[in-house]
Amino acid sequence: MSRRSFLQKGLQTGIILSGVGPLLSSCSGVRRPSGKSSSIPMDQMPELDDQSVAILYYASMAPSKHNAQPWFIKKISRFEWIIGADPGRRLPAADPQNRELLLAIGAFTENLSLAAEAFGYTVQVEVLASKPTDEEILKVVLKKESAINYPLTRITTRRTIRDGLKSVEIKNADIQKITKSLWGGFFYFPPSSEHGKCLAEWAVESFRDQTNRDDAQKELAKWIRFNKKEVRTHRDGLILENLEVTGYSSWYVLKFMGPKDVVKKKYRQRGIDGVAKMARQGGGWMIVTSRGEKVGDLIEAGRNCEKLLLLAADYKIAIHPMTQMLEEEKWRNEIGKKHGAPMIPQFVLRVGYVDKYPDPTTLRRPVSWFVKV
Repeated sequence: MSRRSFLQKGLQTGIILSGVGPLLSSCSGVRRPSGKSSSIPMDQMPELDDQSVAILYYASMAPSKHNAQPWFIKKISRFEWIIGADPGRRLPAADPQNRELLLAIGAFTENLSLAAEAFGYTVQVEVLASKPTDEEILKVVLKKESAINYPLTRITTRRTIRDGLKSVEIKNADIQKITKSLWGGFFYFPPSSEHGKCLAEWAVESFRDQTNRDDAQKELAKWIRFNKKEVRTHRDGLILENLEVTGYSSWYVLKFMGPKDVVKKKYRQRGIDGVAKMARQGGGWMIVTSRGEKVGDLIEAGRNCEKLLLLAADYKIAIHPMTQMLEEEKWRNEIGKKHGAPMIPQFVLRVGYVDKYPDPTTLRRPVSWFVKV
């Protein structure tokens, strides 16, 4: 069978996946350490002590758009660091205002604070950036205190789950538990509610709009790791394990596919069809909002969402961000208008119970790769 006919057959049968999160690479030979393990990979960094390396390792487990990991650390002293935004990891097509970049740095900061407390430090955070385009975002200062017994495996086992979400409404008791530490910028809409139905529809239409933008699709293709060498070289981006694509399908992608395939019309449509299917599944939608739209507000929203994500696994609640409706201006305005004021949405999350919370798969760069001295 020719490559062309094989591709066509794959599209018809669903063997080849695209766009959904989207096409990623598997069988990389590079594995993230088990999230349940108490041991972590330790870089040999004479400029940082082992506790500092460990804290930054846990911080780096934060989620980010395309798994771009857009942060860097600049060491001022042993207990004083700058958290910055790496300009080479920005996403000008999907995130032109650096909104999601700042949300990711907020999640990074939340993980850093939790890990530091577990090692016996409190963390003071000061916002340095006045504009979303500034490189130096936050200053953090660690101060020695008594250790807090926080289960760090929550950080290492957190992951995005796209498949297998049950179409059962989330129990109010569980919602209260996973949102108890949020300041209040949180909304839950069951799938049968008017808002829930709107969000399911908008998730598909906004994904369609973004997928049909050539600049966004080409940018996405740059973050897909199609082969073992790319995975080992970058240790970031998107890999097939995120979509639970294994066996023959993953072999084919590794052997025959590349960035050019992602921008083709058939693959874009396959992605849209996949999102349409997912949007009909699950236990509804959660929205995390911010108080405002300044840098500090986005950092706070990122921290709030990470708190929610870390607790969700305890109750076997899967969370799948469907962010395109906030990245496309038309749909972002619709959400704000339809869901009442004051409401500044920063995360739209598809949620649902799962029978089993799977192990994490996305890779992270070693600490030494993002620390500047």
